[in-house]
Amino acid sequence: MRIDLHAHTATSDGTESPTELMHAAAAAGIDVLGLTDHDTVGGWAEAQDAVAATGVALVRGAELSTQSRGISVHLLSYLHDPDDAELAAEMLRARRSRDERAHDMVERISRDYPITWADVEAQVADGATVGRPHIADALVAAGLAPDRSSCFETILSVRGRYYVPYHAPDTVEAVEMVRAAGGVPVMAHPRAAARGRVVTDAVVAAMAAAGLAALEIDHRDHTAADVEHLEALASRLGLARTGSSDYHGAGKPNRLGERTTAPEVLSMIESEGFLPVVRP
Repeated sequence: MRIDLHAHTATSDGTESPTELMHAAAAAGIDVLGLTDHDTVGGWAEAQDAVAATGVALVRGAELSTQSRGISVHLLSYLHDPDDAELAAEMLRARRSRDERAHDMVERISRDYPITWADVEAQVADGATVGRPHIADALVAAGLAPDRSSCFETILSVRGRYYVPYHAPDTVEAVEMVRAAGGVPVMAHPRAAARGRVVTDAVVAAMAAAGLAALEIDHRDHTAADVEHLEALASRLGLARTGSSDYHGAGKPNRLGERTTAPEVLSMIESEGFLPVVRP
């Protein structure tokens, strides 16, 4: 069984609709897919409608924006109650903050590059929240960069002059919030240092004490040394191991199924979640 628990659609910063994503997963030989758009569950219903036609089971989730002492931490929330008031309000606040941040970044970038807010909006699907990937797409469309990845390494780097932070709850509190909503929290790409600073093992231990279920160990942004470190950390803290593609469609080189999760870990996630996995 091929299980990929981390993928995005145009509802956040992917390039495919939820229906297109489910069909892409079927074409890639995926049996179970996790839909984890950033701070939103807006793509769940459409993806669920595609389960029967594609034969791909769906794990409904989201990738939450959190922070620990100024360091960005992405937290995957699986199978939580979408009607939980506290978690829904926090995700809405994050989306609004992302939109404000995007305006500020475009204003800064436009002082040095010929790009406008209208250029960025042209890259955003209806209902999606504008983020750095959409700014990257606008830069690429304007011929100012070859692809998204190069944009994130240069103009849109977290270490660069144009970067603007956005609201994100404390990481440990977010883990508690996900559990309170019936969700299963998993730390996304914990050692992806190329994206920016990463938290210490002590922070991960605090997350584990708050209810963290697993670490996304198998991810393309981790080196062999990172994987070895995370294996030892997960063992010490009693955390499960997941693997995922972090697929974004045409926006990034990540390919569906390039990293996968073991069936027994999926069973654990489903047993602890509020929602069931949607199966064909």
